[in-house]
Amino acid sequence: MHRVLDLAESQARLRVKNRQLVIERGERTCSIPLDETAIVVVSQGQVTFSNAVLVGIAKSGGVFVTCDSSHQPVAMLMPVAGHHLQVERFRTQFDVQLPVKKRIWQQVVRAKISHQAAALQCLHGDSFGLDKLVPLVKSGDPQNVEARAARRYWPLLFSDKEFRRNRDLPGLNAILNYGYAVLRAIVARAICSCGLHPAIGIHHHNRYGMFPLADDLMEPFRPLVDLEVAANLTHLAEQGDLTPPIKKAILEILLGKFNCDGANRSLFDICNRMATSLFDVYTGSKKKILVPELFN
Repeated sequence: MHRVLDLAESQARLRVKNRQLVIERGERTCSIPLDETAIVVVSQGQVTFSNAVLVGIAKSGGVFVTCDSSHQPVAMLMPVAGHHLQVERFRTQFDVQLPVKKRIWQQVVRAKISHQAAALQCLHGDSFGLDKLVPLVKSGDPQNVEARAARRYWPLLFSDKEFRRNRDLPGLNAILNYGYAVLRAIVARAICSCGLHPAIGIHHHNRYGMFPLADDLMEPFRPLVDLEVAANLTHLAEQGDLTPPIKKAILEILLGKFNCDGANRSLFDICNRMATSLFDVYTGSKKKILVPELFN
């Protein structure tokens, strides 16, 4: 079982006891096995924790994420020893040739646009021609079809011609930040577990300042968050902020099951398989990375 712990609504104290992560909120106390603690997200300024907490989470393969008031991650702690051949795999990453990276990026962008089209279809019953852009993506996306798709996608998704995706803005953008923060942690965790380094990207180069490879591989999964946020627009209009019910809805989507290789799998499992397939492409044993269809 993989659990995501969100600490944003109230003061809390974290400690470790008997391989359990203990969460104390005033007189209330609960505990979660460290082995089940996949991600801890903290965006509440009055959460305290010891080094033992960080060590316990990291040794169990978990990720600790701290966020600012707009729910944008500002720091992420991940295990440094995720695989017994880690150093060798780092060298393989550094040696990957540019044509290989370009082919991988082509596949990632095609999958992302395909999922964006599917999200529009689910929400509005029409992909608005976004699916027609998928075959236009060439190796490395030199014509920047990804950006063309985004310009069409965002106003259609939220039925708002004025909407622009900007991670520094409040409102819907802050809510998207939260979902992406959790998604980025899931992907980064998978990258580390297969012995790759999340700072050695395919396409992104410190675009968001931390882990370019995680930013690369999470692209096809972003529409999962987008669709959930768009589906809750009525509630968001009433509440005007990132409420606990909205957080719960986003987490439920990311912790759900998806069809992959003929079986229902968690996003954690899918991302692990995706990261492993990426290394196989790096070594030449495979031509394509594993990217599942999320909306079938």
